[in-house]
Amino acid sequence: MKNYLLGCDWGTSSFRLRLINSQDQQLVDEITSQEGVANTFTSWKKNGESRGISREEFFRQQLKTQISVLAQKVTVNLRNVPIVISGMASSSIGMDEVPYATLPFPADGSQASVKRLDSQADFPHDILLIGGVCSEHDVMRGEETQLIGLLALLDSDHYPVNDTIILFPGTHSKHVYIQNGQLIDFQTFMTGEVFNLMSHYSILKDSVDPPRSNNFSENELNAFRSGVHEANATSILNSLFRVRTNQLFHKFSKRENAFYLSGLLIGSELKSLVDKKNWRLMVCSATNLYELYKLAMNELNLSERSTTISTDLLDKATIAGQVKIMQSQLILLPK
Repeated sequence: MKNYLLGCDWGTSSFRLRLINSQDQQLVDEITSQEGVANTFTSWKKNGESRGISREEFFRQQLKTQISVLAQKVTVNLRNVPIVISGMASSSIGMDEVPYATLPFPADGSQASVKRLDSQADFPHDILLIGGVCSEHDVMRGEETQLIGLLALLDSDHYPVNDTIILFPGTHSKHVYIQNGQLIDFQTFMTGEVFNLMSHYSILKDSVDPPRSNNFSENELNAFRSGVHEANATSILNSLFRVRTNQLFHKFSKRENAFYLSGLLIGSELKSLVDKKNWRLMVCSATNLYELYKLAMNELNLSERSTTISTDLLDKATIAGQVKIMQSQLILLPK
């Protein structure tokens, strides 16, 4: 297909494949599944490696199946449409490991670390694997592609970003520092993962009832606020045990206590930003975390220098990043 691209966002636990018009970056259609890189790697170890199937070939087979599903959905022959893949597919458990790019990292994607895998007779798609970015102490894979796309979209709207810390909340939240058009530093916070561990596998599991909807009561939000302020005042290791005593002393219900725990962890993540007064803040979240981060930032008096990126713009960012990296690598799309 002329001027089209298959954009694959292959995360640790999720898979998304999109058909993209590379000229206007419009989404034609997409499919998603829970067949993330981790599950695919485990399947290869169990069912492929012992049969002499290489890891790359096994991942190609999974891609081929998903491309067929998307082709049927859009009723179009996708043969020879190139694929650009971001996320964990370029990791040590992915299709093929691609080295990290290093800092400072130009935010235009011109120095992205990539690897090209040529098409094969039974797989008629050139593949561009996008590697991640590393600092001396940290790594990211996937967020750099979303970042490149986000900054390109903001630039096209005449919204320059400089001296800004961009926050990507999630299981492993990222704080990304942008200065003079470059990513100069970033930090990872295991906020979401620690919440999951504490609320399901620790002594605290019987003291909380994690929320299952986006409807928050005022009492729950007040418990969250308490957690945010507690994190800003004391050691997180001491504060975590208060989740237990909150329940023992009937201070909060289990549901409210889950919000207190969330406030502790998000507050602990954000409190380092209080002293970074010369930096603008930009929050990028397309999940229910948005409301909690917004509330925490308000409690920590960070709102006045904060901007929130819309869900719609954030959803377009990965597409824009994949297209920009593909074009910056001078890979010719089918004519």
